[in-house]
Amino acid sequence: MPRGIYLLEEVEFHPMNSRKPLEYLQWLTRYKQEDEALYGSGESELTAGKSVRSSDIDLVGAFYAVGITGHPQFKVVTLWDCRGGWDGGWRQMMDIYAGVNERLFLSDIDDLRHTAYSRPLGAAPHSPALADVVAEGYGTPFYVFESATVRPGAALDYLAAVREERAPVLAEHGQRLIGAYEVQFCDTEVVTFWGTSLDDHLALQRSRDAALGLDDEAEADERLVTWRTRARDFLDGGWRENLLAPFPGCKLAPRPEAGAGGT
Repeated sequence: MPRGIYLLEEVEFHPMNSRKPLEYLQWLTRYKQEDEALYGSGESELTAGKSVRSSDIDLVGAFYAVGITGHPQFKVVTLWDCRGGWDGGWRQMMDIYAGVNERLFLSDIDDLRHTAYSRPLGAAPHSPALADVVAEGYGTPFYVFESATVRPGAALDYLAAVREERAPVLAEHGQRLIGAYEVQFCDTEVVTFWGTSLDDHLALQRSRDAALGLDDEAEADERLVTWRTRARDFLDGGWRENLLAPFPGCKLAPRPEAGAGGT
């Protein structure tokens, strides 16, 4: 099978107007739900206002970034599945640039976003397929998005260590690996995505604090501290995690019947 190809986008909104991210999330989830109904596999259309329309460019996750976890406010993060990989949804996105059609420059959301930064992602070996996660019906109240700078050429080695060494430990703390990705068109960046609940997130932080000797009321897990040392075998710069809350209506949001703990 060809590797999974995904797209991660970070969108910021300035000046600080809290309605802008809400309007964007409502607009985005609504039109992608329309695409699911209007277009079959392999079909795409370039339209004014919404650019390329296709069900193969699948909005899997639309998240409001939790500002207190360390990034400029306000921010939205979106995660897209290019169904069919390079020759599927990715080709459809690239096709719209042929001829630089004027419809590319007409958007229903002009002046709503301040900046947008996209990362094309290639799934690492054994990374979960997002389509399978969605088909399972998985949804949880929070996700953790990690980006890290690795030594040139060390991306897949780092992600293999995450899968083999870090993911089993975090699973014991209620953190599920949703995806492990090599950022494309560069050789120094990786992205991982994790699902969690609020209780599991808080317990994980306390367990790490306890391992550092900073919490004598929680159970310590030394492996959480050991990993940060192990990660430096691959890193060549910083790493950062942000907590994300899925917007209702996106495919990774909790189902109403799932309850607060996800499924």
